[in-house]
Amino acid sequence: MDRRDLLKAGGILAGSALLSGGLPGPASAQAGHFRVMTAASGVAARTDRRPVAGGVHDPETGTTFISWGGMNEDSYVQAFRDGTWSPPLKIIDGRGDSHNYPTMVQADDGHLVVVVGMHNGETVVARSPRPHAIDGGWDVRVVAEGAAASYPMPFKTADGHLFVFFRETTRTLVPSAPTDNRPMLFIRSADHGVTWQSSKQLTGLPYALGSTDRSDNLNEIYVGQLRYQRQPERVHLVWTLAGGGPTQHKHDYYHKDIHYAWFDPNALTFHAADGADLGPQLTNDEMEGPCKVAVTPLERPGDVVSPDYIQLVGWLENGRPFVVWFTRDASLGFHDFSSVWTPRGWQTSEVATGLRTREMEQIGPHTWRVYTTVDGEAGIATHRLGHGRRWEAETVIPTPQPVQRIELITGFRDPARILATGVSSAREVTVADGDVYVAGLA
Repeated sequence: MDRRDLLKAGGILAGSALLSGGLPGPASAQAGHFRVMTAASGVAARTDRRPVAGGVHDPETGTTFISWGGMNEDSYVQAFRDGTWSPPLKIIDGRGDSHNYPTMVQADDGHLVVVVGMHNGETVVARSPRPHAIDGGWDVRVVAEGAAASYPMPFKTADGHLFVFFRETTRTLVPSAPTDNRPMLFIRSADHGVTWQSSKQLTGLPYALGSTDRSDNLNEIYVGQLRYQRQPERVHLVWTLAGGGPTQHKHDYYHKDIHYAWFDPNALTFHAADGADLGPQLTNDEMEGPCKVAVTPLERPGDVVSPDYIQLVGWLENGRPFVVWFTRDASLGFHDFSSVWTPRGWQTSEVATGLRTREMEQIGPHTWRVYTTVDGEAGIATHRLGHGRRWEAETVIPTPQPVQRIELITGFRDPARILATGVSSAREVTVADGDVYVAGLA
């Protein structure tokens, strides 16, 4: 059975809008000229960062702030103003784990808030010493309400509340729990990140999104991306399942399927793509029903048609959500898919091959720019995705090194639009020789 047979068996309709891998030539440029700045040279370590909350633009001072992981995945911050970058400032110890990457939001009181989930351990929150600035000694605290956390995904709501979604490693709290019980929870702050409440306290439920009793033990949630939409106010989430499989409990042994829901931060409820209210907790019944986007075979990560850890999520002018995701394996390479919600349900097509889809941004009512990389090649290729279906090569952003991660800067102002972390030469975080780039339209 070849790859297309597997996709069809899993319920995915292969599309015809295929592009070969590799970076498009400059003749296809439609985005204008991207300017690349090196914010810091030879200091970035390997990171497992998700494309969420890499930096923010502060309109009050005209300053862009970024965060990234250096040696030992220690958290660093920098500021860009009037064409000048501040020196990197270390604020949190990363404990030598590539999962312990920083994420950043700006509270309504002007303070910068950096959040780190200490990979199956505590949530650490750092607040800048004064508003609209990063210099000085930061207030670094452990947030007890965010225990056993990994993969923090923060955002700020219209009323100024700060939320952080994270994945709980239940075994850290309950040693008898299976190692592949890892649901999603959140914490919320109503005082600019000073104090927090957990979703358990707010809803009385043990988790916000997940399961504990699947027969295939796929009780691990890998949210690839969370994206906040201001009007109408909602938070879009896309995820895949992982776990040991039907015969064992083992962390991240298998991956399967793509799922979507949106979250109402005011009512603390989840909703399906058609708007159906699914309540304050998404369980296995919802994930296998109204939240199911695409079915893929039960496979090891990196094997045939196994979903990757990162997926992207967006929406069209008519309110319909779409998700972009890719599969990879050693023999077939990368295959890129887009799934769009329609009156007939989710429609999935293959839009490209050979690319890692890293991040995307809305540039029109029905058009998003997708940032991609090719393994081992320097540069960032951009593509336009129209109506969640039409894929068109756009331009290439040159970078001195290959890039490992890309995050859209919240509220960006060019030339600081995206944060791109250069690949480190080793998988160990004790080696930190990647560059930190920021790019935007000149």
